[in-house]
Amino acid sequence: MPRPWERGTIIHQPRQPSVFVVDDENVIATSLAMILRLQGGFRARSFNQPHEALEAARLEAPDLLIADVVMPELSGIDLAIQVRECCPKCKVLLFSGQAVTAHLLETARENGHDFELLRKPVHPADLLARIQNLSEPTSSLLDQQVHT
Repeated sequence: MPRPWERGTIIHQPRQPSVFVVDDENVIATSLAMILRLQGGFRARSFNQPHEALEAARLEAPDLLIADVVMPELSGIDLAIQVRECCPKCKVLLFSGQAVTAHLLETARENGHDFELLRKPVHPADLLARIQNLSEPTSSLLDQQVHT
């Protein structure tokens, strides 16, 4: 009797949610992306240039954007706004260790952009819990891995 793969049976893997992690400090971006891949089961990509993340989002919409707020050239808030323009279903989680963040987020809220904020340094368990809570009460990104 032929095995399933010999009969042309396609075995579907659950879809891993796509996450873009953007921080101008490469070690932070790569570390968080690795944590999301290994501990969260995400397809996580790291970027240390916000414009590169924006171009990648235009080619393949991420399910979640995690970005540092304060970066040269393009802030995480501006990046999030532009990613949402081309990927309206993308969830956004911003993080920062700088005090100026509160003012930047307030200005964004006044302009109709409300983003979640996580303070640096970010503990992996806190990051995963915050991602879980991002889309509740609707299905969360972590649930997509189990149910898709």
